[in-house]
Amino acid sequence: MSPTGNAAVLIVGSGGREHALCAALARSPKVARVVFAGGENAGMAAIAERMEPDAVLARASEFDLVVVGPEAPLVDGLADELRALGVPVFGPGKAGAALEASKAFTKAIAAEANIPTAAARVADTRDDAHAALAAMGAPVVVKADGLAAGKGVVMATTMAEAEAAVDACFEGAFGAAGARVVIEEMMTGPEVSLFALSDGTTVRPFTTARDFKRAYDGDLGPNTGGMGAVSPAPGVPDAVIDEAMARIVKPTVDALAARGIPYVGILYAGLMLTSEGPKLIEFNVRFGDPECQAMLPRLTSDFYALLLATATGTLADAPIEFSRESAVAVVVAAAGYPGPLEKGEVIGGLDAVAAGGAEVYHAGTRDADGKVLSNGGRVLAAVALGADPEAARARVYGALETLDWPGGRMRTDIAAA
Repeated sequence: MSPTGNAAVLIVGSGGREHALCAALARSPKVARVVFAGGENAGMAAIAERMEPDAVLARASEFDLVVVGPEAPLVDGLADELRALGVPVFGPGKAGAALEASKAFTKAIAAEANIPTAAARVADTRDDAHAALAAMGAPVVVKADGLAAGKGVVMATTMAEAEAAVDACFEGAFGAAGARVVIEEMMTGPEVSLFALSDGTTVRPFTTARDFKRAYDGDLGPNTGGMGAVSPAPGVPDAVIDEAMARIVKPTVDALAARGIPYVGILYAGLMLTSEGPKLIEFNVRFGDPECQAMLPRLTSDFYALLLATATGTLADAPIEFSRESAVAVVVAAAGYPGPLEKGEVIGGLDAVAAGGAEVYHAGTRDADGKVLSNGGRVLAAVALGADPEAARARVYGALETLDWPGGRMRTDIAAA
């Protein structure tokens, strides 16, 4: 372990979430060096070193902490391989990551631990899925069982929509993720994302957020990876968070532990606040994107110390403190997103956006001779703080007026009342 103030941290991944993680870790007085393993990211490259992803295991001994950002390497077992090398890791092993890798696995855990969630049926064949639809009727939610980058969920209000969604899964629309489907009753109520930390024994709430997944204003268009977020989630009382922790999050970690699966890392519970109380929609096993970009600017305690405590089993004594301010994150995407899009467009005005009071996190960018070029679908997120969501929203949209990228687009109603 490096002396205080001289820690080296490796972040696996190079998207907008990882840029936010990188920035928060770099702010820690305990951290001297931050490295990221992933593709090009002009924002991350400005504050951290870059290494190739295939060098992670060979160079793991250089680091005091490894933070695995995306779900795919967690599902593939990277955290297990790193722990076998004796490296502290923030992120669950492959067995725990099954909470996100398989919605059917999550349903099994929920049934085992009596966790409130939507009634569901799991189908491994198209015929079984259509039989389940016939028995349940519409409206229903049709979900590809596996990882589908946030896009394998269809809210089907009619039988025709539900049948088309089932057929799309089994016809390969989501690759291997759709080889099994989960068909759920459609719950109603506001949604909230609750994030909790677990060191395998101790489980503590981190904070909340609300994201905006639809591509266009008015919550219209296809689902995306997320077009914006607000944190904390407005209008969610502490009593609801306490209930969700007691009835959903803690029982899940305990059920995993009973199976011999210590869950270490962040547990992201998507909740529906129904008339019967909070119910589980699904789990993710990593920070959300763009929820992470909205949450971390509010954090006032030392992020490195908190993640290290989680990774080393000492979470019970670690401070978790947030500003009382709200944060609003607005994603700026390439014009065609989530469909075909252009790359390589020059993005200007980023310094002016920052001067206007917004933090800018890069997701799909690259540097070319000092110019920032677009290099993906969701390209960047601007985040601003304010006394309440309305103030944060006004500040971030005001700052974004100086962005110079004709090929970019954003929703104009993120966090609108």
